[in-house]
Amino acid sequence: MSISRRGFLQGTGGALVASLAAAEGTAAQVFHQELPARSVAPTNQKWVMVIDLAKCDGCGDCTNACNKMHFVPWLQEWIRVYEVEDNPAAGPYYMARPCMQCDNPPCVRGCPVGATFKRTDGIVIMDQDRCIGCRNCIAQCPYGARSFNWSEPSHTREELSQPYSVEYNFPHRKGVVEKCIFCPAELRAGKLPACAESCTMAAIYFGDEYEDAVTNSKGETIQLSKISKQGAGFRLLEDLGTDPRVYFLPPANRKYAAPGEKKS
Repeated sequence: MSISRRGFLQGTGGALVASLAAAEGTAAQVFHQELPARSVAPTNQKWVMVIDLAKCDGCGDCTNACNKMHFVPWLQEWIRVYEVEDNPAAGPYYMARPCMQCDNPPCVRGCPVGATFKRTDGIVIMDQDRCIGCRNCIAQCPYGARSFNWSEPSHTREELSQPYSVEYNFPHRKGVVEKCIFCPAELRAGKLPACAESCTMAAIYFGDEYEDAVTNSKGETIQLSKISKQGAGFRLLEDLGTDPRVYFLPPANRKYAAPGEKKS
């Protein structure tokens, strides 16, 4: 069957107008629908994580525990372990990278529908019920801590047996963004996040900034205020002004100076 150029343009033009009208209606529904209630967070807590790079052996137990608790889709890792070599003379070390839960989060500012937001306890939450899949938050995040479900994730019966919750971010679905959320349901139950609880090297500390204390899986507690002092710890890309809530203690034989000061 043949069709003239004019007929083709007329046909596609009509389809385009119809699709644009439908898209406009969909966008109107997205931006004007009644949004679900946000998760409630206490105002007398401010969660913070500390990762001791001198203890981390790159085993990946933190990633596996996170994947298990949140049924994280295949090929995603909400906390990812990297092998880093920034000083050949000192040798490589391992760095676990969760979401930094920034106090000045560019992902929150970049979300047009409020699908990602900052809770009063410091956690940056992702709500799939609001997410429209624009992926602007991924473009805004300087840490590469977000993932997108391009296809429908595989599911287990256990995952699908539970209603969707922003405090777990499952059941998972196609067309939305996901990330580390600091396991808020575990925190509410008085437990450590899955990554910290499962770390056999006790390299991940977690706690409340207001209490000035963070604890690891072995019950060892350190003062947060001492970590922020010169040479004791650092935060990734903090010169960008993101104000991350994850601190790192340096690997063995390395020291880090405070921002603006020379390394020792």
